[in-house]
Amino acid sequence: METEEEEALSLSILSDPTLHQKHLSMIERLSNRHQTRVDNSLARRSDSDSNSPSSASAFLSRFSDSKRSIEAHIAQSRLAYPTDPSEVRSHLDSISASISDLEKLVAESSFFLPSYEVRSSLKAVSDLRQSLDNLSSELIPKKKFAFKNKASKRDPTTEPKQTTAEEKSVSVSTSHEKLVFQVRDSPGFRGKKGEILVENFKGSEIGEFTVSDLDSCEVKLIGSVRALFVHRLRNCRVYVGPVIGSVLIDEAEGCVFVMASHQIRIHNAKGCDFYLRVRSRPIIEDSSGVRFAPYCLSYEGVEEDLRDASLDEETGNWANVDDFRWLRAVQSPNWSLLPENERVQMVNISELGGGIEGN
Repeated sequence: METEEEEALSLSILSDPTLHQKHLSMIERLSNRHQTRVDNSLARRSDSDSNSPSSASAFLSRFSDSKRSIEAHIAQSRLAYPTDPSEVRSHLDSISASISDLEKLVAESSFFLPSYEVRSSLKAVSDLRQSLDNLSSELIPKKKFAFKNKASKRDPTTEPKQTTAEEKSVSVSTSHEKLVFQVRDSPGFRGKKGEILVENFKGSEIGEFTVSDLDSCEVKLIGSVRALFVHRLRNCRVYVGPVIGSVLIDEAEGCVFVMASHQIRIHNAKGCDFYLRVRSRPIIEDSSGVRFAPYCLSYEGVEEDLRDASLDEETGNWANVDDFRWLRAVQSPNWSLLPENERVQMVNISELGGGIEGN
Protein backbone atom coordinates (compact mmCIF):
# COMPACT_ATOMS: atom_id res chain seq x y z
CA MET A 1 0.00 0.00 0.00
CA GLU A 2 1.38 3.43 -0.98
CA THR A 3 2.20 6.02 1.72
CA GLU A 4 0.82 9.54 1.61
CA GLU A 5 4.18 10.86 0.34
CA GLU A 6 4.20 8.30 -2.52
CA GLU A 7 0.61 9.20 -3.47
CA ALA A 8 1.48 12.89 -3.53
CA LEU A 9 4.55 12.18 -5.72
CA SER A 10 2.47 10.12 -8.15
CA LEU A 11 -0.15 12.90 -8.49
CA SER A 12 2.60 15.44 -9.04
CA ILE A 13 4.16 13.33 -11.84
CA LEU A 14 0.79 12.76 -13.57
CA SER A 15 -0.14 16.45 -13.41
CA ASP A 16 3.18 17.60 -14.97
CA PRO A 17 3.64 16.31 -18.59
CA THR A 18 7.41 16.92 -18.49
CA LEU A 19 7.88 14.93 -15.28
CA HIS A 20 5.55 12.25 -16.62
CA GLN A 21 7.66 11.86 -19.79
CA LYS A 22 10.90 11.69 -17.77
CA HIS A 23 9.34 9.07 -15.53
CA LEU A 24 8.34 6.95 -18.52
CA SER A 25 11.88 7.29 -19.98
CA MET A 26 13.42 6.18 -16.69
CA ILE A 27 11.13 3.14 -16.55
CA GLU A 28 12.11 2.24 -20.13
CA ARG A 29 15.86 2.53 -19.31
CA LEU A 30 15.45 0.32 -16.26
CA SER A 31 13.52 -2.21 -18.32
CA ASN A 32 16.21 -2.25 -21.02
CA ARG A 33 18.96 -2.63 -18.41
CA HIS A 34 17.11 -5.55 -16.86
CA GLN A 35 16.70 -7.22 -20.27
CA THR A 36 20.42 -6.75 -20.98
CA ARG A 37 21.27 -8.46 -17.70
CA VAL A 38 18.92 -11.32 -18.54
CA ASP A 39 20.51 -11.68 -21.99
CA ASN A 40 24.01 -11.70 -20.50
CA SER A 41 22.96 -14.29 -17.96
CA LEU A 42 21.61 -16.52 -20.72
CA ALA A 43 24.83 -16.06 -22.71
CA ARG A 44 26.94 -17.05 -19.69
CA ARG A 45 24.70 -20.06 -19.16
CA SER A 46 25.20 -21.00 -22.82
CA ASP A 47 28.98 -20.76 -22.41
CA SER A 48 28.73 -22.87 -19.29
CA ASP A 49 26.74 -25.44 -21.22
CA SER A 50 29.66 -25.78 -23.66
CA ASN A 51 31.63 -27.26 -20.76
CA SER A 52 28.75 -29.46 -19.68
CA PRO A 53 28.43 -33.24 -20.07
CA SER A 54 26.97 -32.63 -23.55
CA SER A 55 30.37 -31.24 -24.63
CA ALA A 56 32.05 -34.31 -23.18
CA SER A 57 29.59 -36.47 -25.11
CA ALA A 58 30.39 -34.59 -28.32
CA PHE A 59 34.11 -35.12 -27.70
CA LEU A 60 33.65 -38.84 -27.03
CA SER A 61 31.61 -39.24 -30.22
CA ARG A 62 34.22 -37.44 -32.32
CA PHE A 63 37.05 -39.29 -30.62
CA SER A 64 35.41 -42.68 -31.18
CA ASP A 65 34.75 -41.94 -34.87
CA SER A 66 38.39 -40.89 -35.45
CA LYS A 67 39.71 -43.86 -33.49
CA ARG A 68 37.62 -46.31 -35.54
CA SER A 69 38.79 -44.68 -38.77
CA ILE A 70 42.47 -45.02 -37.77
CA GLU A 71 41.97 -48.63 -36.68
CA ALA A 72 40.31 -49.37 -40.04
CA HIS A 73 43.25 -47.85 -41.94
CA ILE A 74 45.72 -49.93 -39.95
CA ALA A 75 43.71 -53.11 -40.54
CA GLN A 76 43.36 -52.40 -44.27
CA SER A 77 47.08 -51.73 -44.54
CA ARG A 78 47.79 -55.32 -43.50
CA LEU A 79 45.56 -56.60 -46.30
CA ALA A 80 46.63 -54.29 -49.11
CA TYR A 81 49.53 -51.86 -49.03
CA PRO A 82 51.90 -50.19 -51.55
CA THR A 83 54.89 -52.23 -52.72
CA ASP A 84 57.15 -49.20 -53.15
CA PRO A 85 58.98 -48.60 -49.80
CA SER A 86 58.70 -44.83 -50.22
CA GLU A 87 54.93 -45.14 -50.68
CA VAL A 88 54.72 -47.39 -47.62
CA ARG A 89 56.53 -44.79 -45.53
CA SER A 90 54.26 -42.02 -46.81
CA HIS A 91 51.22 -44.17 -45.99
CA LEU A 92 52.47 -44.81 -42.45
CA ASP A 93 53.27 -41.12 -41.95
CA SER A 94 49.70 -40.28 -42.96
CA ILE A 95 48.33 -42.63 -40.28
CA SER A 96 50.80 -41.20 -37.75
CA ALA A 97 49.57 -37.67 -38.55
CA SER A 98 45.98 -38.79 -37.91
CA ILE A 99 47.01 -40.21 -34.53
CA SER A 100 48.76 -36.95 -33.65
CA ASP A 101 45.61 -35.01 -34.60
CA LEU A 102 43.61 -37.28 -32.30
CA GLU A 103 46.11 -36.66 -29.51
CA LYS A 104 45.81 -32.93 -30.14
CA LEU A 105 42.03 -33.22 -29.81
CA VAL A 106 42.45 -34.80 -26.37
CA ALA A 107 44.82 -32.01 -25.30
CA GLU A 108 42.44 -29.26 -26.46
CA SER A 109 39.46 -30.91 -24.72
CA SER A 110 41.19 -31.87 -21.48
CA PHE A 111 40.10 -28.71 -19.63
CA PHE A 112 36.46 -29.84 -19.51
CA LEU A 113 36.91 -33.63 -19.49
CA PRO A 114 36.97 -35.66 -16.28
CA SER A 115 40.45 -36.96 -15.39
CA TYR A 116 39.46 -40.58 -16.01
CA GLU A 117 38.28 -39.68 -19.54
CA VAL A 118 41.61 -37.97 -20.26
CA ARG A 119 43.55 -41.01 -19.05
CA SER A 120 41.32 -43.39 -21.00
CA SER A 121 41.66 -41.32 -24.19
CA LEU A 122 45.44 -41.10 -23.83
CA LYS A 123 45.57 -44.85 -23.32
CA ALA A 124 43.61 -45.33 -26.57
CA VAL A 125 45.99 -43.00 -28.43
CA SER A 126 48.96 -44.92 -27.03
CA ASP A 127 47.45 -48.22 -28.19
CA LEU A 128 47.01 -46.78 -31.69
CA ARG A 129 50.68 -45.75 -31.78
CA GLN A 130 51.68 -49.21 -30.62
CA SER A 131 49.58 -50.76 -33.42
CA LEU A 132 51.20 -48.41 -35.93
CA ASP A 133 54.67 -49.38 -34.67
CA ASN A 134 53.80 -53.05 -35.09
CA LEU A 135 52.49 -52.38 -38.61
CA SER A 136 55.65 -50.45 -39.47
CA SER A 137 57.79 -53.39 -38.33
CA GLU A 138 55.76 -55.73 -40.53
CA LEU A 139 55.78 -53.59 -43.67
CA ILE A 140 59.28 -52.13 -43.50
CA PRO A 141 62.07 -54.65 -42.81
CA LYS A 142 64.65 -53.36 -40.36
CA LYS A 143 68.01 -53.30 -42.13
CA LYS A 144 70.01 -53.68 -38.95
CA PHE A 145 68.95 -57.32 -38.63
CA ALA A 146 70.49 -58.12 -42.03
CA PHE A 147 74.01 -57.55 -40.76
CA LYS A 148 73.96 -59.81 -37.73
CA ASN A 149 75.44 -62.81 -39.52
CA LYS A 150 78.27 -60.74 -41.02
CA ALA A 151 79.35 -59.68 -37.56
CA SER A 152 79.17 -63.16 -36.07
CA LYS A 153 82.96 -63.60 -36.03
CA ARG A 154 83.52 -60.56 -33.86
CA ASP A 155 84.36 -60.82 -30.20
CA PRO A 156 81.00 -60.70 -28.44
CA THR A 157 82.52 -58.70 -25.60
CA THR A 158 83.25 -55.82 -27.98
CA GLU A 159 80.10 -56.10 -30.06
CA PRO A 160 77.81 -53.05 -29.61
CA LYS A 161 74.62 -54.02 -27.91
CA GLN A 162 71.59 -53.99 -30.21
CA THR A 163 68.63 -52.06 -28.89
CA THR A 164 65.63 -54.35 -28.64
CA ALA A 165 62.04 -53.37 -29.05
CA GLU A 166 61.54 -53.79 -25.33
CA GLU A 167 64.42 -51.41 -24.57
CA LYS A 168 62.89 -48.85 -26.89
CA SER A 169 59.64 -48.91 -24.97
CA VAL A 170 58.99 -46.03 -22.64
CA SER A 171 56.55 -47.32 -20.05
CA VAL A 172 54.21 -44.83 -18.44
CA SER A 173 51.69 -46.35 -16.04
CA THR A 174 48.86 -44.96 -13.97
CA SER A 175 46.95 -46.43 -11.06
CA HIS A 176 44.39 -47.79 -13.55
CA GLU A 177 46.31 -48.72 -16.68
CA LYS A 178 49.75 -49.13 -18.18
CA LEU A 179 50.71 -46.92 -21.11
CA VAL A 180 53.60 -47.80 -23.41
CA PHE A 181 55.20 -45.31 -25.79
CA GLN A 182 57.70 -46.33 -28.42
CA VAL A 183 60.88 -44.32 -28.93
CA ARG A 184 60.46 -44.36 -32.67
CA ASP A 185 63.17 -44.67 -35.33
CA SER A 186 62.66 -41.03 -36.26
CA PRO A 187 65.31 -38.39 -37.06
CA GLY A 188 67.04 -37.08 -33.96
CA PHE A 189 70.10 -36.73 -31.74
CA ARG A 190 71.34 -39.90 -30.04
CA GLY A 191 74.33 -41.02 -28.01
CA LYS A 192 76.17 -37.66 -27.59
CA LYS A 193 78.15 -36.18 -24.71
CA GLY A 194 79.21 -32.60 -24.08
CA GLU A 195 78.04 -31.25 -27.45
CA ILE A 196 75.86 -28.40 -28.74
CA LEU A 197 73.22 -29.93 -31.01
CA VAL A 198 71.15 -27.70 -33.31
CA GLU A 199 68.29 -28.62 -35.65
CA ASN A 200 66.24 -26.15 -37.71
CA PHE A 201 62.85 -27.53 -38.76
CA LYS A 202 61.88 -24.51 -40.89
CA GLY A 203 61.12 -25.66 -44.42
CA SER A 204 61.57 -29.35 -43.51
CA GLU A 205 58.97 -32.12 -43.50
CA ILE A 206 60.15 -33.86 -40.32
CA GLY A 207 57.11 -35.15 -38.47
CA GLU A 208 58.69 -36.67 -35.36
CA PHE A 209 62.03 -36.05 -33.67
CA THR A 210 63.88 -38.02 -31.00
CA VAL A 211 66.43 -36.83 -28.43
CA SER A 212 67.93 -39.84 -26.70
CA ASP A 213 70.92 -40.95 -24.60
CA LEU A 214 72.57 -37.55 -24.15
CA ASP A 215 74.90 -36.44 -21.37
CA SER A 216 75.85 -32.82 -20.66
CA CYS A 217 74.57 -31.58 -24.03
CA GLU A 218 72.80 -28.42 -25.15
CA VAL A 219 69.97 -29.06 -27.63
CA LYS A 220 68.40 -26.29 -29.74
CA LEU A 221 65.38 -27.13 -31.89
CA ILE A 222 64.22 -24.18 -34.03
CA GLY A 223 60.84 -24.21 -35.77
CA SER A 224 57.95 -26.58 -35.21
CA VAL A 225 57.67 -30.37 -35.25
CA ARG A 226 54.67 -32.66 -34.89
CA ALA A 227 55.92 -34.81 -31.98
CA LEU A 228 59.02 -34.97 -29.77
CA PHE A 229 60.37 -37.99 -27.88
CA VAL A 230 62.95 -37.45 -25.12
CA HIS A 231 64.64 -40.45 -23.55
CA ARG A 232 67.54 -40.91 -21.11
CA LEU A 233 69.01 -37.43 -20.68
CA ARG A 234 71.43 -36.34 -17.98
CA ASN A 235 72.62 -32.80 -17.18
CA CYS A 236 71.28 -31.43 -20.47
CA ARG A 237 69.64 -28.20 -21.56
CA VAL A 238 66.89 -28.63 -24.15
CA TYR A 239 65.36 -25.63 -25.93
CA VAL A 240 62.40 -26.44 -28.17
CA GLY A 241 60.16 -24.43 -30.49
CA PRO A 242 56.44 -25.30 -30.73
CA VAL A 243 55.47 -28.97 -30.87
CA ILE A 244 52.16 -29.31 -32.70
CA GLY A 245 51.24 -32.62 -31.04
CA SER A 246 52.82 -34.00 -27.88
CA VAL A 247 56.11 -34.22 -26.00
CA LEU A 248 56.94 -37.47 -24.20
CA ILE A 249 59.85 -37.38 -21.74
CA ASP A 250 61.26 -40.45 -19.99
CA GLU A 251 64.32 -40.75 -17.72
CA ALA A 252 65.73 -37.26 -17.29
CA GLU A 253 68.00 -36.13 -14.48
CA GLY A 254 69.42 -32.70 -13.69
CA CYS A 255 68.10 -31.19 -16.94
CA VAL A 256 66.49 -27.91 -17.99
CA PHE A 257 63.69 -28.01 -20.59
CA VAL A 258 62.19 -25.00 -22.37
CA MET A 259 59.35 -26.16 -24.62
CA ALA A 260 55.87 -25.40 -25.96
CA SER A 261 53.41 -28.13 -26.87
CA HIS A 262 49.75 -29.08 -26.85
CA GLN A 263 50.52 -31.92 -24.43
CA ILE A 264 53.54 -32.77 -22.29
CA ARG A 265 53.99 -36.04 -20.39
CA ILE A 266 56.95 -36.55 -18.07
CA HIS A 267 57.97 -39.92 -16.67
CA ASN A 268 60.82 -40.72 -14.30
CA ALA A 269 62.34 -37.24 -14.11
CA LYS A 270 64.50 -36.16 -11.18
CA GLY A 271 65.78 -32.70 -10.29
CA CYS A 272 64.68 -31.07 -13.57
CA ASP A 273 63.32 -27.60 -14.35
CA PHE A 274 60.60 -27.17 -16.98
CA TYR A 275 59.78 -23.84 -18.64
CA LEU A 276 56.54 -24.62 -20.43
CA ARG A 277 53.71 -23.32 -22.55
CA VAL A 278 51.13 -26.06 -22.87
CA ARG A 279 47.47 -26.24 -23.89
CA SER A 280 46.59 -29.05 -21.45
CA ARG A 281 47.81 -29.71 -17.93
CA PRO A 282 51.33 -31.18 -17.84
CA ILE A 283 51.41 -34.77 -16.55
CA ILE A 284 54.19 -36.19 -14.39
CA GLU A 285 54.65 -39.72 -13.06
CA ASP A 286 57.33 -41.44 -11.00
CA SER A 287 59.13 -38.10 -10.80
CA SER A 288 60.56 -36.02 -7.96
CA GLY A 289 62.16 -32.63 -7.45
CA VAL A 290 60.75 -31.22 -10.70
CA ARG A 291 59.96 -27.50 -10.91
CA PHE A 292 57.87 -25.50 -13.37
CA ALA A 293 57.93 -21.97 -14.80
CA PRO A 294 56.50 -20.18 -17.86
CA TYR A 295 57.94 -20.55 -21.38
CA CYS A 296 60.83 -18.18 -22.10
CA LEU A 297 62.26 -19.07 -25.53
CA SER A 298 63.33 -16.59 -28.19
CA TYR A 299 64.51 -16.98 -31.77
CA GLU A 300 63.77 -15.24 -35.05
CA GLY A 301 60.23 -16.15 -36.11
CA VAL A 302 59.20 -17.84 -32.85
CA GLU A 303 55.99 -15.81 -32.50
CA GLU A 304 54.85 -16.85 -35.99
CA ASP A 305 55.69 -20.49 -35.26
CA LEU A 306 53.73 -20.39 -32.02
CA ARG A 307 50.77 -18.82 -33.79
CA ASP A 308 50.80 -21.44 -36.56
CA ALA A 309 50.85 -24.17 -33.89
CA SER A 310 47.96 -22.53 -31.95
CA LEU A 311 50.31 -21.96 -29.02
CA ASP A 312 50.51 -18.18 -29.16
CA GLU A 313 48.30 -17.68 -26.09
CA GLU A 314 49.60 -18.24 -22.58
CA THR A 315 47.17 -20.57 -20.80
CA GLY A 316 48.88 -20.67 -17.41
CA ASN A 317 48.75 -24.48 -17.46
CA TRP A 318 52.47 -24.65 -16.79
CA ALA A 319 51.47 -24.16 -13.13
CA ASN A 320 48.65 -26.75 -13.18
CA VAL A 321 50.52 -30.04 -13.03
CA ASP A 322 48.86 -33.44 -12.66
CA ASP A 323 50.87 -36.02 -10.73
CA PHE A 324 49.43 -39.41 -11.68
CA ARG A 325 51.18 -41.01 -8.71
CA TRP A 326 49.70 -38.59 -6.19
CA LEU A 327 45.98 -39.12 -5.65
CA ARG A 328 45.50 -37.12 -2.46
CA ALA A 329 43.73 -33.77 -2.37
CA VAL A 330 46.77 -31.93 -0.98
CA GLN A 331 49.66 -30.63 -3.09
CA SER A 332 51.99 -33.29 -4.46
CA PRO A 333 55.48 -33.14 -2.91
CA ASN A 334 57.03 -34.25 -6.21
CA TRP A 335 56.71 -30.91 -8.05
CA SER A 336 56.73 -27.20 -7.26
CA LEU A 337 56.78 -23.80 -8.94
CA LEU A 338 60.24 -22.46 -9.67
CA PRO A 339 60.83 -19.36 -7.48
CA GLU A 340 60.85 -16.19 -9.57
CA ASN A 341 64.30 -15.15 -8.36
CA GLU A 342 65.71 -18.44 -9.69
CA ARG A 343 64.07 -18.32 -13.12
CA VAL A 344 65.92 -17.37 -16.30
CA GLN A 345 64.32 -14.40 -18.04
CA MET A 346 64.84 -15.38 -21.66
CA VAL A 347 66.66 -18.03 -23.71
CA ASN A 348 67.79 -16.85 -27.13
CA ILE A 349 68.77 -19.60 -29.57
CA SER A 350 68.83 -17.50 -32.76
CA GLU A 351 72.60 -17.69 -32.87
CA LEU A 352 74.44 -21.00 -32.96
CA GLY A 353 76.24 -20.05 -29.77
CA GLY A 354 73.29 -18.16 -28.28
CA GLY A 355 72.43 -18.80 -24.67
CA ILE A 356 70.64 -17.55 -21.61
CA GLU A 357 70.18 -13.79 -21.29
CA GLY A 358 70.08 -12.68 -17.69
CA ASN A 359 69.19 -14.56 -14.53
